[in-house]
Amino acid sequence: MIEIETKKEGAELISIKKDGKEYLHDGVKDWNRHAPVLFPIVGALKENKTEILGNTYEMKQHGFARDSVFEEVLKNENEIKYCLNYNEETLKKYPFKFKLEISYEILQEENKVVTRYEVTNIDDKEIIFGLGGHPAFKCDYSSGDYILKFEKENEDENIEILELTDGLINNKKIDTKSILKKNIINLDKHTFLKDAIIMKNIKSNKIKLINKKENEDVLEFDFTGFPYLAIWSKKGAPFVCIEPWFNTADKIDSNEIFEEKEDIIELKPNEKFKCEYKVKLF
Repeated sequence: MIEIETKKEGAELISIKKDGKEYLHDGVKDWNRHAPVLFPIVGALKENKTEILGNTYEMKQHGFARDSVFEEVLKNENEIKYCLNYNEETLKKYPFKFKLEISYEILQEENKVVTRYEVTNIDDKEIIFGLGGHPAFKCDYSSGDYILKFEKENEDENIEILELTDGLINNKKIDTKSILKKNIINLDKHTFLKDAIIMKNIKSNKIKLINKKENEDVLEFDFTGFPYLAIWSKKGAPFVCIEPWFNTADKIDSNEIFEEKEDIIELKPNEKFKCEYKVKLF
């Protein structure tokens, strides 16, 4: 039996339990969030500023949606849905009219929770944005007892790993095999010393969190359709984040023009952008 809890602030999922066992970070020790949405940017902007349509706007890391109060628009036994419409405050940071809907559905028979994002352009012009998820799962990764395993073999031959410097993507070439061995990332106290591990050009659609000491699968994360996957935690923290992204932070040499950000999502008037990720619990 799967049970979830959410809150209107950030439309955030704050608990996932299967048969009474909690899988999500408690939002208390080391990090005060559980599973925030990243919108309308993923990561940081250079100097927390960007130019949109010729004007300069300021936004903190990962955007404003995670700190906004959403409206609950649907709730039943296995699904809850929230909505955030543009308003005077969002227009000060981001000059587009949008509707952002976030829903969570429990698939009891499959032991899965589905997170869905839907962005609607209600402006009279094209809008552009970034989007991503940031769920944190309970995991004492520093013990060295856990691994992350992609579903496809020899993933290390394809993936490109990006590195952050002060929250921005630098231009360094990372030796993929120093982090990824075939299709496995070994988690230990050294894993996140240089911040998040950001991966692109991934063959797999799924990745598993496994307790290798107990030889037990903890969860399987399906990020089909997302071009980036980031893994992150704080030093010694009792969680690991598995983050599906559509784009990333600014590069250190960014020209700070939002329209020219790599992999920015473009949406014409009245169009919708939809995506989802699924977590299977064991």
